[in-house]
Amino acid sequence: MSEPILSARLAAAAGMVRKGGVICDVGTDHALLPCRLWLDGERKLIAADINEGPLLSARQTISHYIGDENAVRLVLSDGLDKIDYADDVIIAGMGGELIARIILGCRFLCKDTHFILQPMTKAEVLRRELYKNGFYIEKELAVKDAGRLYVVMSVYYDGQSRETDDTFAYIGKVRDTAYLCFARDRLIRAADNCACADPAKSTALRTAADGIEKTINEIEGNADES
Repeated sequence: MSEPILSARLAAAAGMVRKGGVICDVGTDHALLPCRLWLDGERKLIAADINEGPLLSARQTISHYIGDENAVRLVLSDGLDKIDYADDVIIAGMGGELIARIILGCRFLCKDTHFILQPMTKAEVLRRELYKNGFYIEKELAVKDAGRLYVVMSVYYDGQSRETDDTFAYIGKVRDTAYLCFARDRLIRAADNCACADPAKSTALRTAADGIEKTINEIEGNADES
């Protein structure tokens, strides 16, 4: 029997999952990620999606790769609305604003609740919302997938609100210089584009870009010393 092949984004997310707990993949689409986790030994798996169509595809995928369509529990749910509990929650392939909305609606938060998040856009909005609402980012990885750079983050809830500056919002705990350079250059372009229409916003964007540049220099300096 063939095995599911994950994209670089999903493979990175799978690598952050803790072993042996209840794992929920939100917005599962074809359920490739839960199938991969099942084949790697996980047995308490939930695949959730807001639409019936993806869940029908997920059932077919599960039957194809595992041979038992009941091996992964399928749940029709808007985000986590119909999920009673999970130790690890994976939300990949959505915009940062939507991911934040889903997380803030979670009903089973505790200090051991673990989220693996992969925003397609607006990662800076997601980081701000996480830190404002009692979550902290344990680690972040930059992943290149289909020629684009994405970030995958491991997040825990502890209930403590934290302040974030603009530099952290745009790069978080990523220390991959390719990602940092990409983020810096994007901010510089955005600052140039709004320099006339909104000077204050342009200045804030340049300040964040300068902070990223400082981080890049620190990383490269430490590499030279080693």
